[in-house]
Amino acid sequence: MSVKEATKAAPAPVRATGEPPRPAKGHRAWDEAPRWQIYLPLGIYLLFTLVPFYWILLFSLRPAGSTSLVPWPMTFDHFEKVWTERSFGTYFTNSVLVGVATLLMTTLVALAGGYALARFDFKIKRAFMLGLLCSQFVPGALLLVPLFEIFAELQMINSLGSVILAETVFQLPLSMILISNFIKNVPYSLEEAAWVDGCNRMTAFRIVVLPLLRPGLIAVGSFAFVHSWNHFLFALMFLNNQDKQTIPVGLNSLMSADSVDLGALAAGGIIAAVPVVLVFAFIQKWLITGFSAGAVKG
Repeated sequence: MSVKEATKAAPAPVRATGEPPRPAKGHRAWDEAPRWQIYLPLGIYLLFTLVPFYWILLFSLRPAGSTSLVPWPMTFDHFEKVWTERSFGTYFTNSVLVGVATLLMTTLVALAGGYALARFDFKIKRAFMLGLLCSQFVPGALLLVPLFEIFAELQMINSLGSVILAETVFQLPLSMILISNFIKNVPYSLEEAAWVDGCNRMTAFRIVVLPLLRPGLIAVGSFAFVHSWNHFLFALMFLNNQDKQTIPVGLNSLMSADSVDLGALAAGGIIAAVPVVLVFAFIQKWLITGFSAGAVKG
């Protein structure tokens, strides 16, 4: 028998149980979609998302009165106008102070509260967790009157501290729930091993648990920063002087009842969006890891 005949007579290799049949060469599997069915919807969605951004960039870079669809000749007069004449430099500094302070306060308080919820049992724990969840259904507008009265009694109206405290209170419930889930995913045996080695609870938390919470802390902190950066209502109600205002209120001041300076408004929008885009570009991988880790119970 020749080699060719022996090859034809050889039995076909046996596949493992449950392994799907392989498609013949040049044929697509039955559940594999054509590439155009994937790229076409993604392209339409990308176009739908990027066109508004291009429109804002166009208005901010082309000269006033121009109707060109291409920002050429390019000008930065609108950016100079909003940064100097419309006090956007002051608004930007105030927004950075509010965002960073809210980030730090929310992360620290939520870290302490989340650790208590994850590692300790107490009688009202379920009711407390239910209260945190229910607080997310309360819109921020309902908190304006009681918060305004409290800050007025404390003489904190027209102070950045009032906005920072309001933003922290508004962010704490969700941040505490997320961090408690992050801590539950850290095995308790790691802390017990540190105790056996002579560490107290605080030292064991700092050495063992805290480094493992980096993705979760970045996710919670970035969420608090972005929300406080974009939030309009608290800054509008608690801050009166122009030198205390934040960027969302500054953008609102560019619109009047009679006319709207589209170039200045677009330039202000670009200034407001750039820091948030840079933050998300820098922390993207930790943000995705953190939210995926906090979404499940360990």
